[in-house]
Amino acid sequence: MKIAIPVNEKKLELNVYESFGRSPYFLIYDTETKESVYIDNIGASSTGGAGIKAAQVIVDNNVDALLTVRLGQNAADVLNSADIKIYKTIDGSIQDNINAFVDNKLSLLDEVHSGFHRHGGN
Repeated sequence: MKIAIPVNEKKLELNVYESFGRSPYFLIYDTETKESVYIDNIGASSTGGAGIKAAQVIVDNNVDALLTVRLGQNAADVLNSADIKIYKTIDGSIQDNINAFVDNKLSLLDEVHSGFHRHGGN
């Protein structure tokens, strides 16, 4: 099974990046082969629709599940339409979250937000 995790740097000992749409990279981890690949998130520098673009990156990489701190509704809609399961991460490192997922200790993300829309200013 292939899982995706938003990350700020290419290091397993760091925490999961809090902003799905704005994460610089995604770690794509194969639970069967234990192979890790980092891919660029094209949505990170987008002026709008970052979550949707990031979700499309996940879909395009044939991922089965996403592990994330939180997620906006538009991104969730894209992932749900592709039958990608969305799991809530735990406090801890990326590696801790991979281990928790493999051990079936993560729960499905049951709350999505409306998104962080930047209208003018910062």
